[in-house]
Amino acid sequence: MLKVLISDYPNVLAERDLSIEVNLLKELLPADSEISVYPYVNEDEFIERMSGVDVLLTAFLPLGETVLEHFPDLKGIAVNATGTNTIDLDYAEKLGIAVRHLGAYSTEDVANHTISLLLALNQKLFLHRKYIEAGFWNYQKVGNVKRLSSQTLAIFGLGRIGQAVAKRAQSFGMTVIAYDPFLPEKVADELGVKLVSIETIQAQADVISLHLFANSANKHFFNRAFFKGLKKPIIFINVARGSLVDELALAEALDEGKVIGAGLDVLESENPDLAENPFIGRDNVLITPHAAFYSQESLDTLQTQTVKNAVAILKEYHHEI
Repeated sequence: MLKVLISDYPNVLAERDLSIEVNLLKELLPADSEISVYPYVNEDEFIERMSGVDVLLTAFLPLGETVLEHFPDLKGIAVNATGTNTIDLDYAEKLGIAVRHLGAYSTEDVANHTISLLLALNQKLFLHRKYIEAGFWNYQKVGNVKRLSSQTLAIFGLGRIGQAVAKRAQSFGMTVIAYDPFLPEKVADELGVKLVSIETIQAQADVISLHLFANSANKHFFNRAFFKGLKKPIIFINVARGSLVDELALAEALDEGKVIGAGLDVLESENPDLAENPFIGRDNVLITPHAAFYSQESLDTLQTQTVKNAVAILKEYHHEI
């Protein structure tokens, strides 16, 4: 009998109709397969629930060596996200645990969300709303607004999403530069984007947007030293992963005026304590709940493709499926 577990933080699981995954798994797997859902409580309970599980479907649970070593029966992990930064991939490979993540299922949506954050912050839409609700009908209450075509957007990570953001920003007349040591310069040239150093970005950028894959090497890449090195105030947008940013350093940069606006679709925790978050209540910070990927079309793909990835893993061990 095959055992499949769908597990993640409770708030993550509550965001979608899990019967879609469960019913599709039942359709594609043998009738006696055991399919269950577990909203994560703690590591010990999770390890207990993983006993005998063949395939795990998850997006954000921490799966390091000390956790994975408890799963001798696990054949694979189907990740219902593009990122795999919470999984120790090297140790998973050592144990023979296959890891399959989603490909480009939400590029359009994430790029559109990025530009939405940029426009809302640059045009100070939420400040306008605040003052109007307070009884003021005066556009000058929000302070200066800079035309986008006079600004430079710096993109960290010029992959599929970064490129889609670049094209959208260029349609507004923005100059686009990027940092991506892995991208051939020819690709950037064809996009009309100049690849530059981090120091150049710190000197020239008016807006910085993150589209990097997160890993152990770039944890807190955007730290106090980075923000201190900025030569002019910036708008800072993160729709990638929260681990890239030292939140205390970003809060400090906001306090000091180094960052004049922040659009954050991700925080360091996927299950954040909003009551203690340093960004809540700021007029120049717009937070969304890891929603940049979201459209009905992308969610449909996320659910069905993750199931297909899980089944593909099982087929490598059970050819009769």
